[in-house]
Amino acid sequence: MRIIALAAALVIALPLAAQEAANPMQDSATWEVLRPDILGDTIPQDAGNSLTLDAPFRAHDPALVPVRLRQPEGAAPLEELVLVVDENPAPVAATLTLGPAMHPLDLELRVRVERYSNIRAIARDDKGANLMAGRFVRATGGCAAPAAKDAAAALARMGQMRLQPLAQEGDRRRVKLMLRHPNYSGLQRDQVTLLNIPAHFIDHLEVWQGEDRLLEVVGGISVSEDPVYEFSFRDNGHPDLRVRATDTNGNVFDRRLPLG
Repeated sequence: MRIIALAAALVIALPLAAQEAANPMQDSATWEVLRPDILGDTIPQDAGNSLTLDAPFRAHDPALVPVRLRQPEGAAPLEELVLVVDENPAPVAATLTLGPAMHPLDLELRVRVERYSNIRAIARDDKGANLMAGRFVRATGGCAAPAAKDAAAALARMGQMRLQPLAQEGDRRRVKLMLRHPNYSGLQRDQVTLLNIPAHFIDHLEVWQGEDRLLEVVGGISVSEDPVYEFSFRDNGHPDLRVRATDTNGNVFDRRLPLG
């Protein structure tokens, strides 16, 4: 009995990081159905250490699940990356086109997860290879979760942006880009009328430093409310970033944000 109790205590005492490291992707019949629509006949290779996707073992908030995409020094540059949440109503969360200054990739964003699901990134490198990395995340109800802010406040602040410089090492700079937008998924209900709120989300985002395009994101309903993108890039010396976003209602938000 003492041995059993000790073993149980050791399991409970496992560091959270160790638990999170134990959430590899699982076999998914859903992915086998989705794959031809997303990749055609292409079978992606396991990315191994050339691309990693980190996401929590169990999401604290299913509407705000952090996903971090990273490459080590020396990995082949990535040109495009598709982020997929297998079990979401609209599985393709975002398609990212990456400028040369983003290499090696280190980017984090937040997504909604509707039910237990693999989150996977399929990337095409500059040699044409398709690589895949991912995690299995336990979360429920993220796409239909009520908005965190009331509708009037969300609409009043829609389109506001803020850039937070985080770190600089040599010519590499890391920033956090925060946008105000309700990013309604179409599955949430108005808490007064109990009717579904129509889908209304940022569908296109571009980030430039001077003449260099760093990042282009074609987004869907799986990107969280008030999107946040934290990323590193090679600084070309231009004093600000230009951010241009459009949403599904035809609104255009165009800002210049000083790097400080």
